[in-house]
Amino acid sequence: MAKPLILITNDDGITAPGLRALVSFMKDLGDVIVVAPDSPQSGMGHAITLDSTLYSKKMKVDLSNANIVEYSCSGTPADCVKLALQELLDRKPDICVSGINHGSNSSINVIYSGTMSAAIEAGIEGIPAIGFSLCDYSWDADFSHAENHIIKIVLEALKNGIPKGVVLNVNIPKIKQKELRGIKICRQAKANWKEKFDKRTNPMGKDYYWLTGEFELLDKGDDTDEWALANGYISVVPTQFDLTAHHVIQDINNWNLNEH
Repeated sequence: MAKPLILITNDDGITAPGLRALVSFMKDLGDVIVVAPDSPQSGMGHAITLDSTLYSKKMKVDLSNANIVEYSCSGTPADCVKLALQELLDRKPDICVSGINHGSNSSINVIYSGTMSAAIEAGIEGIPAIGFSLCDYSWDADFSHAENHIIKIVLEALKNGIPKGVVLNVNIPKIKQKELRGIKICRQAKANWKEKFDKRTNPMGKDYYWLTGEFELLDKGDDTDEWALANGYISVVPTQFDLTAHHVIQDINNWNLNEH
């Protein structure tokens, strides 16, 4: 039987340590192909390139893994998946794994995440997909404590499949391996960013702004991703890309929208 084909992408760029760690975790599970941005694309969400050209270059970042095929792409994470599926791969991947992101994509952060948007793009195409993130923004972050858990999640997804219309959002706490208590299947916590803009003036007298803010947790439930991460667990949130609020359709139907 052919080995499973594993598509790997991210939003931090093809040379990011998190992606290199994920490649090393996946290399013995199947045939690996990497299609990732040529520069950081964090916070791009599900943006795609429409008004400029895309470029792709076959390259070799990790010389120790001669069998791994890698492409850099000038576009967004979602572009990378689209290009991989339509142009670069000779068969449909069995799974797409995105990450490992440098920083959390738990709770409301999933909305802005390029990491998760790449996974969602694969999910839209009917490919089982998982986004992995570590709650550590450092470029020198240590991903080793999560290796066995990441491999286990991917193997289980390959074995059991992921329901259509669902993508897994996996977040890993920044703790030592001995402190890691396991994996929790969770819901997304209710939270928001209390945002501020730091207004400054450049030497030419023109105002500019830096976006800042504080994460505001609005959810005290013990079944959320934020609770799991705070208590030493890897959180796994099944995320759907059908944004329909099915539970309010009847309420809106009761509006007098068709009366003249």
